[in-house]
Amino acid sequence: MKSFAKWIVVSLGFFLSMPAWADPELVKKSVEAWVNGRYKIDAVTKTPMAGIYEVRVGVDLMYVDEKAQFLFVDGQMIDMKANKNLTQARVDELLRVNWKELPLDLALKQVNGTGKRKVVVFEDPNCPHCRTTRSALNQAKDATVYTFTYPILAADSEQKVKMALCAKDKLKAWNSLVMDRVVPDNDGKCKTDLAKIIELGRKLGVTGTPTLVFTDGKRVPNGVSLEALNRLLDTHSKV
Repeated sequence: MKSFAKWIVVSLGFFLSMPAWADPELVKKSVEAWVNGRYKIDAVTKTPMAGIYEVRVGVDLMYVDEKAQFLFVDGQMIDMKANKNLTQARVDELLRVNWKELPLDLALKQVNGTGKRKVVVFEDPNCPHCRTTRSALNQAKDATVYTFTYPILAADSEQKVKMALCAKDKLKAWNSLVMDRVVPDNDGKCKTDLAKIIELGRKLGVTGTPTLVFTDGKRVPNGVSLEALNRLLDTHSKV
């Protein structure tokens, strides 16, 4: 995403309200006001679609309705009056998980402090970003962390997971495996629930690790810092 498009998607701090019109010059002036002088609008052009204008900044394009309420850029639909990314809101809704249906008994359970804030994480032992997130999860105060060991990244991921699950102290072995790349000293041939965990991940459409799930159903892919994790826990794992 180019700098202008990125700014449009993430910086929705300017409230715009205007009457209906079909004047390209007025649309231009209104959008320039909305971007608050950060970018110069080079041209506003009618499109073949009725009521939709092309707004050009250099070679970057966005599309705005004649009332300048909705903006379309990089596949994102923005409600400028409500300052809301409607596309992202819809994606979040589609990815939402029913926490009550998660088989938490299959997960490794770690309780920090009171454990009142709860989160699920899907992790692969060969995942580089999982180390950062695991460090944050270990440091999060008053949090209960449910870990689904989810081997999807490398040929030896499944074997490493089985060895961790066959260790005497499974949680300790998993932390050492993810954080320090220490592979447990066993053959990994004990009975595990790994097949059920893999089936769960596929059912939920988990395609990357780490993936976090909070109690309100919000799903967050990719790694997070401790600061970001605490914000997410406070916002999406209220008790």
